[in-house]
Amino acid sequence: MNHFINLKDIPAKDLKKILIDAKKRKKNRSKLSTLQTDKDAPLKGKLLIQMFEKSSLRTRLSFYLAIKQLGGGTITLRSNELHLGEGGESLEDTAKILSTYGDGFMLRTDSDQKLDDFKKYLLIPIINGLSPSSHPTQVLSDVFTVEEIKKKPISKLNITWIGDSNNVLNSLIAASVKFSFKLNIGCPKKYEPKKFVLDWVKSQNKKVYIFNDAKKAVLNADVIFSDKVISLNDKVNKKIKVNDFKNFRVSKKLINYAKKDCTFLHCLPRGSEVDDAVFKSKNSKVWLQALNRVHVQKSILLYCFGKLR
Repeated sequence: MNHFINLKDIPAKDLKKILIDAKKRKKNRSKLSTLQTDKDAPLKGKLLIQMFEKSSLRTRLSFYLAIKQLGGGTITLRSNELHLGEGGESLEDTAKILSTYGDGFMLRTDSDQKLDDFKKYLLIPIINGLSPSSHPTQVLSDVFTVEEIKKKPISKLNITWIGDSNNVLNSLIAASVKFSFKLNIGCPKKYEPKKFVLDWVKSQNKKVYIFNDAKKAVLNADVIFSDKVISLNDKVNKKIKVNDFKNFRVSKKLINYAKKDCTFLHCLPRGSEVDDAVFKSKNSKVWLQALNRVHVQKSILLYCFGKLR
């Protein structure tokens, strides 16, 4: 049994094994329909319990299909449907019930501490489907997508992030350490990654490159990532923050500073941070990026269930 909470805590060799398995599984089901089970059905009879404290489209759908294609099933809960919380059932007791009924637990949460608390009491693996500080399933899938498109290891590519220093970027930074790729970060000065994130990178004897000029950040980039400037439940003055990022909008003019065959990726949903001319261009591979969540999360599930070959 393995938990999947933060990329920085998972050995690089295990992350690479997950991607190798995902590549094989995607290839092997090229002639199967969406709901058909993989021929080996490695998780037949297994139940994944999903719980969402925040809105979800891609994570919810992709985990549903992932466990289904592996031969298992899923049930989806919303936190407001449970007794969990003040005046209700304790987290420890909730974890014991989840462990009694299910074989795995995927949580999208507004609390990093809650992930750690569930991990402490669960008898089944827990997967972080997004938390305030990280989005590991998204970013591992993005590494898969980059290597599929570019047909080479991500370690041989120049990766750029343009946007806010959020949970997705934190996981991308962790991935840059685990997969040894160069990562440029373009953002305004006051939105740079938090000190604890950069301190961890330094502790691994690695480095990320931060630019307060978007043009310098994307120079010679093979891949440009972006994300919404205003995240869900962002407690900020939205007008001020959007204005702060006015020079970090991903436009046709900006990506001209990157390599000609530069790929644009975005975890979605999108906002005003990218022009339609880029989002709908041949450089954009956002729909493939979204689809690949299914393939990689299948292999993440196998890793968590101890079934990864």
